[in-house]
Amino acid sequence: MELETHLSESQSAVPGTVRPGGRTAKVRAAVLEATEDALAAAGFHTLNMDQVAAAAGVGKTTVYRRWGSPVGLVTDLLRDMADRSLPAADTGTLEGDLRANAALVLKTLTDPRMGAVFRAVIAAAACDEECAAALHGFYRARLTEWAPVVDRAAERGELDPGTDALEVLRAVSAPLYYRFMISREPLTEADARRAVDAALAATRAGAYATGD
Repeated sequence: MELETHLSESQSAVPGTVRPGGRTAKVRAAVLEATEDALAAAGFHTLNMDQVAAAAGVGKTTVYRRWGSPVGLVTDLLRDMADRSLPAADTGTLEGDLRANAALVLKTLTDPRMGAVFRAVIAAAACDEECAAALHGFYRARLTEWAPVVDRAAERGELDPGTDALEVLRAVSAPLYYRFMISREPLTEADARRAVDAALAATRAGAYATGD
């Protein structure tokens, strides 16, 4: 039986800006799970609204009214993924925290399902401004979530207080995403270790000092 809902938002509402509850939340969860399944299986360019609705057990009218387009589905999925992401580590040292961050990135990108999903949404962002904005929002949220690991390290005296936390975190994940999306090389734990070693060396040398 189809999941049913009475949506309060209008057809013009931006996908994902209304945080629903009750049946509406169940519909959203089902549709986003079906979207994730479709992206993992075949990528963004074959994402079909009717097929997502059928897989989710939701009426097509509901899906078109709430999400509007495949881009709307991906945009809302990214928002939901940001909301569900694991909190930042707190190991007691900057090195430990950055290694935990790199391990999380590595685990996500090498997971058969989630790696395929991220490859699909990154590809979508390359050709659609709305997807690009959603992807930027996702990563900005994750960087902001992890920024306190650098701030705490500065408070402990491990590095200069003026260090740009977001740049440190970007330095950890950037080499991994390069291998994942650009050179399409296998990702290993050794790659994650090197990325952290390089980020730590650059951070301690003042490469990410803000000048404040």
